[in-house]
Amino acid sequence: MQKPLMRIPYTGPLPPPIIVPRDADTPAGAISALTKFLSAPRSPRLPPSSSSNGRTVLLTGAGISVASGLADYRGTAGTYTLNRTYRPIYYNEFISNHEARKRYWARSFLGWTNLHKAKPNAAHWAVRDLGERGLISDVITQNVDSFHLSAHPRLPTLELHGYLRSLVCIHCGNRLPREDFQHLLSSLNPKWADFLASLLKTGALDSEHPDERRAKGLKSNPDGDVEVPGASYTTFRYPACPTCQKTPPTLPDGSQSNVQTDDDGAWSPKSTAGVLKPAVVMFGESIAANVKVAAENAIDQASRILVIGSSLATYSAWRLVKRAKERGMPIGVLNLGGVRGEESFFADVSAENDGTKAVRCSQTADTILPSVVQNLELLAPVGNPVHALARRNRHA
Repeated sequence: MQKPLMRIPYTGPLPPPIIVPRDADTPAGAISALTKFLSAPRSPRLPPSSSSNGRTVLLTGAGISVASGLADYRGTAGTYTLNRTYRPIYYNEFISNHEARKRYWARSFLGWTNLHKAKPNAAHWAVRDLGERGLISDVITQNVDSFHLSAHPRLPTLELHGYLRSLVCIHCGNRLPREDFQHLLSSLNPKWADFLASLLKTGALDSEHPDERRAKGLKSNPDGDVEVPGASYTTFRYPACPTCQKTPPTLPDGSQSNVQTDDDGAWSPKSTAGVLKPAVVMFGESIAANVKVAAENAIDQASRILVIGSSLATYSAWRLVKRAKERGMPIGVLNLGGVRGEESFFADVSAENDGTKAVRCSQTADTILPSVVQNLELLAPVGNPVHALARRNRHA
């Protein structure tokens, strides 16, 4: 029986980026190297018995969404970089502590507006274009913003850490759209709703940059929440699961649960069920077994992997690149700044490599990927009945 895979943050220092090939230290060099990487034939280092599809699997992180106006974790303006005291809420804390949930939902209530109105950026659209050209087999994303699904719904996408667009009841499994939940939070917390309206009116939420938020008395954090220093969250209320209210579920010990609310419908701590959580994999929470297997299958079926906008600081992502390396797959990384364990991923890359066998560049995805798409279009126009590059790669 396999051990559960948990989402655990990595707190150690990250190494400086290793640029591969050496001329990938400029935007033009990075574009050239990535073009060669994505159009390369199947690597002879893959096992002969491998059933790889000749295409690339993408593994994306928060860095790809920075150009959409969202905060990242460890970039130059990331939460962990500029807010050293930041500590994300952990799963056990959320499910067991009513006060912790109040704090979480109050901050999420303020942060949801910006996340909800944010849109995919040029990097997401470039991923769509690469998929349409037959070069990408799957996208595995650590992000919870749903931008990949919006930008390329036909390209298979696995949300490794879940998504914020829905909530799930930890007792009955019922799901609720996050937008509907936002309206319920607003109704239960009119003073907070007024506060949010004032923030929107003054433009205090217009920027995700931590320094700009801090100047206005706010702190922005990953996963779509906003911290208001000194604020009291004790009066914040959140609704109970409507399904549990109608039909209280049976608890694991066989007893019947009860769901109690106040007169307005807010969850009461006297309840033994009815707790909703975001449909994300929280830190300290196990990734579902089917998601873990699907991610591994996506790696095993591809011919190479390209990491975009991730420092691989969570083990659940890092292990996938390690798996690709152990299979002999060429590895590419497009990430601004260091990546966990990258020295081991590129230690055996020869000096003659031009990007075909490996690529590592420290650039932003939204400025690089669209040009990579243009280069590939020149090599093989997408109007061909079967895209030439994809066809060659599958049968190489």
